[in-house]
Amino acid sequence: MRKAQIVRKTSETDINLSLCLDGSGSYAVSSGSGFFDHMLEQLARHGFFDLSVDCKGDTSVDMHHSVEDIGICLGEAVAQALGDKRGIRRYGNVILPMDEALILCAVDLSGRCHLNFDVTFPDEYKVGDLDTELVKEFFEAFTRSAACTLHISKMYGENIHHIVEGVFKAFARALAEACSLDEKRAGVLPSTKGTL
Repeated sequence: MRKAQIVRKTSETDINLSLCLDGSGSYAVSSGSGFFDHMLEQLARHGFFDLSVDCKGDTSVDMHHSVEDIGICLGEAVAQALGDKRGIRRYGNVILPMDEALILCAVDLSGRCHLNFDVTFPDEYKVGDLDTELVKEFFEAFTRSAACTLHISKMYGENIHHIVEGVFKAFARALAEACSLDEKRAGVLPSTKGTL
């Protein structure tokens, strides 16, 4: 079982996160934001990851530090659980419909950090109790910590809830594909460089 547990404690957040890549989609999530909890639950369920997140953050300020630091922890957990990445597919992609919204997501577990986040939101600054600008912050933090290349694009979408939920579901499925083991490549590193 490819698992990781990450503990991060700063003056702004206290996070305990555990991840199993070869899970059943179970989750226990407490981030301080009901809407962000819902997105992390989507990530676990649609990626078939087992995910536990307990975050005590400075939510009296706002959710920025909690969302960013959970992204850092999740990225570290993915990198740790993958180990040397032998036998993984490395690449994953999906085009995911969520009612009127259509989201494209592609990931490369390359060891190189790059995020292309081509997602615009309607004029509302919040979805539920979460600032919409924090969606990109989460993926920036994840991309840096996981050392991966991530492209997320909104092709269509008007409803802000559908757009954000579509983003997280698409990310979950693309990441699950990239992390999955390929029998044809068992024990083989998916790179000619000899490292990822």
